[in-house]
Amino acid sequence: MKNILLPTDFSENSWNAIVYALKFFDKTPCTFYLLHVNSLSYLAATDSPYIQTKDFVENTFTKPAKRQLNTLLKRISAEFPVKPNHHFFTLTDYNFFVDSVRNHVVEKKIDMIVMGTKGASGLRKVIIGSNAADVIKKVQCPALVVPEDAKFTTLEEVAFPTDYLLTYAVDLLKPLYNILEAHQSSLQVLHVTNRDDTLTIAQQDNKDVLNEYFHKFECQFHKLTNRNVEDAIECFVQSRDIKMVAMVAKNLNYFQRILFHNKIEEMTYHTHIPFLVMHDK
Repeated sequence: MKNILLPTDFSENSWNAIVYALKFFDKTPCTFYLLHVNSLSYLAATDSPYIQTKDFVENTFTKPAKRQLNTLLKRISAEFPVKPNHHFFTLTDYNFFVDSVRNHVVEKKIDMIVMGTKGASGLRKVIIGSNAADVIKKVQCPALVVPEDAKFTTLEEVAFPTDYLLTYAVDLLKPLYNILEAHQSSLQVLHVTNRDDTLTIAQQDNKDVLNEYFHKFECQFHKLTNRNVEDAIECFVQSRDIKMVAMVAKNLNYFQRILFHNKIEEMTYHTHIPFLVMHDK
């Protein structure tokens, strides 16, 4: 049984992420936790001691959130067939967003967080301060980030860009392994370099680890030599109709250049492609 955390702010963007998650885990026994967090940053913006009372918080934030979560459950029931292997619980919290997510990840033994983000302009903001960015960088749990235009389709190919500079532990790669297994997907490992250099011994060792770990799947290794890393990734994803991009949190600086470039509005491939961020435990 997988435990999946679905943060929601009741927007259509977060609803789209929930829809994606339900289809993504369609055949997987899951417990879904719908979480709404009322941020403590609201308190920091006011000097009134009254709003900090328990009754005020309960009446102003908690009760309305619970009503909206119940409405959300009804919407899920109305739009999706009831599955005996899917269970739903609602969570409300009044805390800093990342602290709340981190606490629930530990308490509920969450296997994956699925949350939405905005499209082209929004992806750029992911790195500089959005909730999605904070989760990616600060919460030690696999996160599947779903752009607002993403629609679940057959997950034929998953791209895994890498510079082969990291040593990959089995626990780190397990979420990707599980996805490939559940969806019978192929893995496309992509190394983009601006020089036509051979791999170092350490890089070759890391490449061999990937090849051995994913040997039961169709796994292909690609090397693209291009001075413009962003263009190379975009062309690769578009040409192969990639359905998901997987990355490692430790490599975030590398992926900022690829996925979150300052000229992100000129790039279109990512606006409908979810990306999985994996963490060391």
